[in-house]
Amino acid sequence: QAQLRESGGGLVQAGGSLRLSCTGSGHTFSSESLGWFRQAPGTEREFVAVISWSGVSIFYGDSVKDRFIISRDNTKNTVYLQMNGLKPEDTAVYYCAADPDGSWKHWESYNYRGQGTQVTVSS
Repeated sequence: QAQLRESGGGLVQAGGSLRLSCTGSGHTFSSESLGWFRQAPGTEREFVAVISWSGVSIFYGDSVKDRFIISRDNTKNTVYLQMNGLKPEDTAVYYCAADPDGSWKHWESYNYRGQGTQVTVSS
């Protein structure tokens, strides 16, 4: 059974950095796009970033552009999200997803989705 598992979340002070990882099992994701989303309490799930299978095409949500970096290691079946310059408004559960059928900006388009990892940024 294919699964995605996020790790690396935690508590960090504003201005700090965290690196999230998402590793797949039961399926090889090397030929599929991988994305990150986040959801804060009381809000809709928000697109954060997506990376194509080759790593050549990368897109970011406006709120994280110039602060976050998405990357992948296909030999490890893993996608990363390096988060720098963290702000309290970045506090959310972060989810990874793979293999979008439609728009890569929409969570529902992805065929594989993780359970999330909590990121809390204190002011």
